[in-house]
Amino acid sequence: MQELIVAKDYKHNDALRKSFSDLASQIFGIHFEEWYQKGFWDERYIPYSLVQGDQVIANVSVNLLSFLINGEKKKAIQIGTVMTHPDFRKRGLSAKLMNLVLAEYENQYDFMYLFANDTVLNFYPKFGFQPVEEHQFSMPFTPGPIKNHTRIRKLDINQAEDLDLIAQYAAQRVPVSERFGTDNCPGIFMFYALYVFSQELYYLEEEGVIVIYKQEGDCLHLYDWLSKQKISIHALLRKLAGPETKKIVFHFTPDEEGLETESESLNTGLFVKTNGEIPYPVHVKHPMTSIA
Repeated sequence: MQELIVAKDYKHNDALRKSFSDLASQIFGIHFEEWYQKGFWDERYIPYSLVQGDQVIANVSVNLLSFLINGEKKKAIQIGTVMTHPDFRKRGLSAKLMNLVLAEYENQYDFMYLFANDTVLNFYPKFGFQPVEEHQFSMPFTPGPIKNHTRIRKLDINQAEDLDLIAQYAAQRVPVSERFGTDNCPGIFMFYALYVFSQELYYLEEEGVIVIYKQEGDCLHLYDWLSKQKISIHALLRKLAGPETKKIVFHFTPDEEGLETESESLNTGLFVKTNGEIPYPVHVKHPMTSIA
């Protein structure tokens, strides 16, 4: 049997990239090729793989980004796309790659974290990761009187002009929350734009904001927005909500003064490893559109 060797950051190697994407499709049902071809696979997403020839056998990916915690930036590393080909499981390959990543990035982060599925919850504590509870924020909402509505244009990712606009905003955005937000992760956002929320992207040109939201019954789900400057959530909701809206669900940590939110605890499979004395913040929600 041909020896397994380590390969990393090989996005421009067509054979390895295709094998990586094929394995991700097989394991998770996700694809990477369009994301790469459109230029959104940047230097902050780094796969560490064990390969046999041109075939990716196992992988642990590193995502380099920043946290904003109470207005202060912290270095963060998010682990994702942890996978092993079914024919090579139970050989310790993921553990080997995890140890490699931990050694390579030692003392280069304030927080290292990941979101695990239910089948591997006992795996990550072996490497110093601890489970963390998240919170989902929501609030009741009463629409105001109908006024001249701001023009809201649905964006089409198949139109180059619209996709370029989204990418520009993703690269220049401010975090949605200073209490707890993420930064320096436009590539992850564009993955969601292409594959998850392609039908929920809207542009409010007058306000200079791109919003991801969905109305389901009387509930408006606010997933994220892209703006180059701080905006008011109150003002945004008044423009987005319809007469049927009675509840807002936030898929991030809202921090605007005057928002009377309630929250419920969530077990999302979040595991965190800290490097130093700074604790991971409590009673927060990691932004959905930067989960790798």
